[in-house]
Amino acid sequence: MFLFIGHIIIIFIIYVVAIRILGKIALAQLTPHDFGAILFLAYILFGSLEIEGLTQGVVGVITIIILYLIISKLSLWNKLDKLLIGESTYLVKNGKINIDSLRKSHFTLLELLSAIRNAGYFDISEVDYAILEPNGKISILPKPDKAFLTPSHLGLSTDDKGLPMIIIMEGQIHYNNLTFINKDEHWLKKELTSQGYDRIEKVLFATVRDKDYYVKVYTEQCDTY
Repeated sequence: MFLFIGHIIIIFIIYVVAIRILGKIALAQLTPHDFGAILFLAYILFGSLEIEGLTQGVVGVITIIILYLIISKLSLWNKLDKLLIGESTYLVKNGKINIDSLRKSHFTLLELLSAIRNAGYFDISEVDYAILEPNGKISILPKPDKAFLTPSHLGLSTDDKGLPMIIIMEGQIHYNNLTFINKDEHWLKKELTSQGYDRIEKVLFATVRDKDYYVKVYTEQCDTY
C-alpha cells in the first residue's frame, strides 16, 4: 500500500510540473494541441497506475486531496509562490509588445490581439499594459486617453443602491437572502402584492437591493418592472 501511495505522489508531482512547463496559456485558452497535451499527459501518467479494489481507490483519492492541500498551503509562502504558481508576465508594457515574453509564455501575437479585442479594444495602440496572470488570464490596462468613461471622470456623483440579491427563483423563495437583508416572507408578499403579483409561483425570479429594498420582478413572459 505504501508503494502505491508513493507512486501516486510521484505521478501527481510529475503531472503538476509538466503542466507548469506547458505554460499559463495552456490553462486559460485550450487550443486543440493544448487540450491534447493535457489529456494525454493525464492518460499516460495516471493510466500507468493499477488500482486493485475499492480500498486502493479510496486511498488514492485521499492521497490526491492531501497533496492538493499541501501544495495549496505551500503556495502561500512567498518563496514558493513563484515556483508553484508562477508570476505575472508583461506582454505589453508602456504600449510596446514584449516579443520575448510572448515566446517564453507560448503565447502567439494572434492570441494577444484576440484577448485585447475581448477586452473591448480593437487597436493595440490603445493599450498601455497587457499582463498575463499566473492563472492564464490577461489583464488589460488601456492608455489614459483610451479608457472607458466613468461617472468619476465626468465629476458626477452616483448613488449606491446596494447589491441586487435573488429572493425568488422559479417561484421559490430564497429565505437565506431574505434573512440577510433583515426581511421576512410577509414583507416580500406585501411588496409583490403592491406590484400586482399575488402568486409567488408565477414569478420567474425577483431581486432586491440591500439598500433601497425595491423588489424587481421578472415574469415568465420576461417582462421587467
